[in-house]
Amino acid sequence: MNPHVPDHDLSRDIAVLTGGAGILGARFARALAERGARVALVDVDAIKAASVADEINHALGARVTAYGADISRYDSLTGLHARIESEIGAATILINNAAAKSENFFAPFESFPLGDWQQVLRVNTTGVMLGCQVIGGSMARRGKGSIINLLSIYGIVAPDQRIYEGSLYEGRAINTPAVYSASKAAVWGLTRYLATYWADKGVRVNAITPGGVFSGQNETFVRRYSERVPMGRMADRDELCGAVVFLSSSASSYMTGQNLVVDGGLTVW
Repeated sequence: MNPHVPDHDLSRDIAVLTGGAGILGARFARALAERGARVALVDVDAIKAASVADEINHALGARVTAYGADISRYDSLTGLHARIESEIGAATILINNAAAKSENFFAPFESFPLGDWQQVLRVNTTGVMLGCQVIGGSMARRGKGSIINLLSIYGIVAPDQRIYEGSLYEGRAINTPAVYSASKAAVWGLTRYLATYWADKGVRVNAITPGGVFSGQNETFVRRYSERVPMGRMADRDELCGAVVFLSSSASSYMTGQNLVVDGGLTVW
């Protein structure tokens, strides 16, 4: 096989996916498993993780193993890493997809509680750092790996506040809080840093920036958001899977420190 011809086969890979029971994570897990990867599906909700894994395994065979872990705690991650290596093998792919909301996640910036700020940063930013440190560090010692960090368009551009008037998610008024933008911008900085730090160790570090994904927002939000997108619509959650598979596989073997923006063109304007 010509090593320079794109190859999306992941049958020799072991992927660790955080936030694996979430809206996007469950789709990522299936996409990786469909291409042959063994997947360690990690989520703070162990019961939900097991349910997602069971559903995928029922369809594809035993490709996915569920793990419950709090990625914001170093001891939890080191224990998780040891279990994965013992039960599945050494990870060749790490996808940092987990993200958190707090009780007061949609509070105005002027009154946003410090405790909520710290809680979100602890998962969205520190959790990514710890995952890279523990699992990525092991990859670097072995000389092989691909790390993918999930960002957000609001980590690279500011949200249009006009979209949110009258906008609801599952019946609740929504916005994009400053802590979310700050946490994702920080991960983009970490991505670029580690891309150069591990470039000579065989570990590639890239990012994916999803645009808005439809997942239960009301008609007002969908219409206003879609008007800001050149393609005129929100994303379907499966439309992010191609970028995940590409960056996981040897098809992206000469890419590191890059950010694939999958947003229907929103950030072009």
